[in-house]
Amino acid sequence: MYPKLEELSLNAWPALETMVYDGWLLRFADGYTKRANSVCALYPSTEELESKIAACEAFYQGKGLPIIFKMTPFAEPHDLDELLEAKGYVAQAFTSMQAVSLDKVAAPSLHTARFDEHCTEEWRDAYCTLSHQGEKAKETMTKTLSKIIPTACYASLYLDNKVVACGLGVVEREYIGLFDIVTDQAYRNQGLGEQLVLNLLQWGQEKGAKYSYLQVMKDNLPALRLYEKIGYHEQYVHWYRIKE
Repeated sequence: MYPKLEELSLNAWPALETMVYDGWLLRFADGYTKRANSVCALYPSTEELESKIAACEAFYQGKGLPIIFKMTPFAEPHDLDELLEAKGYVAQAFTSMQAVSLDKVAAPSLHTARFDEHCTEEWRDAYCTLSHQGEKAKETMTKTLSKIIPTACYASLYLDNKVVACGLGVVEREYIGLFDIVTDQAYRNQGLGEQLVLNLLQWGQEKGAKYSYLQVMKDNLPALRLYEKIGYHEQYVHWYRIKE
């Protein structure tokens, strides 16, 4: 299951450019999000490790980007994390990969969600406003979302004719992955984030999904409590090694 969830999440949030290098995926997206601008050591490595890391560093330096490695418990080779630490790479952004079987999830009680299968300007602008993203991030995000190949859903939850929460769902291989779940700060602690998620999961079931996954920062306690309430359970933790 674990490598499969990594593959699904990489497909659901593509980079603008991807290079395959001896089992590793080098992803570039103008610096917008760590997950789209990092080395994913996903498959077995055969080349000499020191020179391979040096080559990755050169590729990111050539793009004017920091060199970041996305680490998982099953990263290849198994001693990569220790070697990166010895080279001065600092572990940051510990993230919980969680999953749930959709037959265990409640139905939504609020039915004011709008679903778009393409990223509209209205959805993008609402998301960027709620998450306080600037114009550069908006431009890169627009390019990124246009590259999603699996079936996607851009969901907006309305209250009093206003978007109060929004998020992205991507369905592939019987899983719906959830991304960019955000609620208007003025409407938090009212259960609206939960209703948005439940609406997205219901949409996913209609598209053939039987399971869901999402990624949440380990220090985001309100989000962890929300997803636990819905029924999500941690599958593993990933983190990033960044050279400061």
